[in-house]
Amino acid sequence: MRYISIGLLSLFIIGCGNKYDQFSEDIVDKKDHWTVPKARQSTLTEKEMDMARVAWTYFENNYQESTGLVNAVNNYPSVTWWDAASYLAGMTSAYELGIIEKEEFDMRLIKFLTTLNTLDLFRGELPNKAYNTQNAAKVDYGNQPGEIGYSALDLGRLLIWLHILKNRYPEFATSIDSVVLRWNFCNVVDENGTMFGALFEQGKPVQYLQEGRLGYEEYAAKGFQLWGFDTSQASMPEPYGTINLYGYDVPYDTRDPRKLKAHSYVVTESYVLDAIELGWDLTSDRSKHDTSYSNGWMAEFALNIYRVQEERYKQTGIITARTEHQLAGAPYFVYDTIYTDGFAWNTISENGEFLPQYSAVAVKGAMGMWVLWDTEYTDLLFDHISNLYDRDKGFYEGVFENGTGLINTFTSNNNGITLEILLYKEQGKLLTYKDNVVPSLWEKALESPFGYEGQCLPRKPMKPSRL
Repeated sequence: MRYISIGLLSLFIIGCGNKYDQFSEDIVDKKDHWTVPKARQSTLTEKEMDMARVAWTYFENNYQESTGLVNAVNNYPSVTWWDAASYLAGMTSAYELGIIEKEEFDMRLIKFLTTLNTLDLFRGELPNKAYNTQNAAKVDYGNQPGEIGYSALDLGRLLIWLHILKNRYPEFATSIDSVVLRWNFCNVVDENGTMFGALFEQGKPVQYLQEGRLGYEEYAAKGFQLWGFDTSQASMPEPYGTINLYGYDVPYDTRDPRKLKAHSYVVTESYVLDAIELGWDLTSDRSKHDTSYSNGWMAEFALNIYRVQEERYKQTGIITARTEHQLAGAPYFVYDTIYTDGFAWNTISENGEFLPQYSAVAVKGAMGMWVLWDTEYTDLLFDHISNLYDRDKGFYEGVFENGTGLINTFTSNNNGITLEILLYKEQGKLLTYKDNVVPSLWEKALESPFGYEGQCLPRKPMKPSRL
């Protein structure tokens, strides 16, 4: 459905509680005459199928037979668990779209899970932040041997995809549960439902630091929720504020990066992933794809993040699809934001360096907005990025806003998210549940009073025995 953006329905009230739980596409401002644009839901066109095949090429090129892992960046044998989850998304999409056969899907997933089931964990707790894809050894971000801690956000995304896989393909449930049952959760989620990452530097004790900011934090928390963990604190949008940009109230995390040494990035990716994979629903909502959006504040925040980018284009002529992206050279990775550190349209490195020359139209950001909001502007985005690929390598990260050309690099995250976006167009939200599936190994472990002591697994009360 097309819409004319004349007004704004403002739902941003601090301390929202349950006020956002019933957001839906039926919200219409009668006075200002606009409606929420619908998502694109239809069989892929011939061009879109071709795009999916191109994106899958990345995973064919970067697959490591020895471990079943895929390089996070083209020809560089290292991976994080965020990128590994994007591979699972890409592999699932390739199978569901008919690009690969079930035999190849099974082979790839078995190899991947075998590696996870034998992986050397950080301090015996959880997967290290990075691994060498050729030998599955723990490495630092320079791909040198060693351990550096773990990321709650990366593991949250991985848990989402492991949950999607075990419910789509119950024949793999036991293998998937075995992976997660190896992990120790005592330091990653506390009694208040706050998520912590682990940071280890040589010669210093391990630091467990609160991890996640608005958008990313709540998305990753859903990964832990799906496995039964209480993430009450991490799942709340507070503390947040809004900044009015081009007439739209854009939500941002108000925690001070100067005090907490962690930036708050307003970008597109986390909101898109929450929609594509989880339907902007609460994890307790097991319904099929619909537009009721039981996690209503997430849906409303995402809508304004889309709208402000559209409005920027209308007022400046700059095509805008902002999210984090890789670079071909130093600093190799930037957060290309709508708002961060007190500035709008701020592009920064992880250490906060201002790098406006690397602002770009990101392929995964543009594709995400295109599939979630069917408008003339997202048609424009699609036309702008749909041919940004090398048929032998996959999709480029994007194209620079300043006209200096393509971001000449290829990644698992970009190509995997592109594939899952195309699958969403055909199927709707990707987390689905089958009827009459017997309790899994994980569910039985949570009900058992024996075993898994000291791992801080969530507990379910024992069922009364029959006499």
